[in-house]
Amino acid sequence: MSDRNDTAETRSGFDTNVFINCPFDEDFYSLLRPLLFTIIYLGFNPRIASERSDSAENRIDKICALIRDSKYSVHDLSRLKARRANEFYRMNMPFELGIDFGSRLFGIAPMNGKKCLILEKERYEFMKALSDLSGVDIKSHANEPDEVVRAVHNWFVETVGLRGARSPTFIWYRFIDFASDFYDGRKAEGFTDEDLNMMPVSEYIDFIREWVATNEEE
Repeated sequence: MSDRNDTAETRSGFDTNVFINCPFDEDFYSLLRPLLFTIIYLGFNPRIASERSDSAENRIDKICALIRDSKYSVHDLSRLKARRANEFYRMNMPFELGIDFGSRLFGIAPMNGKKCLILEKERYEFMKALSDLSGVDIKSHANEPDEVVRAVHNWFVETVGLRGARSPTFIWYRFIDFASDFYDGRKAEGFTDEDLNMMPVSEYIDFIREWVATNEEE
């Protein structure tokens, strides 16, 4: 049995793209990396604003282009709340969620067929800031990387209709295997811990794709 979803391999472009809307800070890497791995392992293509850096490119235009090109999206709202006195709430994530929701609501085909997953740290915590989302099915991950894998896997199965996927626990352990091989391999190539911690997302995605293609039976 193939460890990957064979039907997703036949899709391309819009139908496999998954826009990732999340915080861009080192504290979130422990969640972002298994999130990216799960999406790729299931046969889909993560798209994220930090995948390319062009100082001449307007950020909001880049985000809108990624949303327009992606049938699916994952929005993590777990970092909305200010963590210390006089710190502003982080509004980029709900703003991008609003753009994505509007593109689905007001767009024509294929935009009106878009689907999204909304993640939070604690169940119903988001409603203190975004009461308009009351009644929307939002998944919590408790800031646990393995729960991110579970939430994303289950959403692809329940909402997207993915069939034949390995279990969340299986994918989590494959991510652990990848992370170990990734660390050992990069250290042998001369990468420092700082290099690995601050690695550009696009480069990290390339390493995931290479590892999955090499280590998973087709």
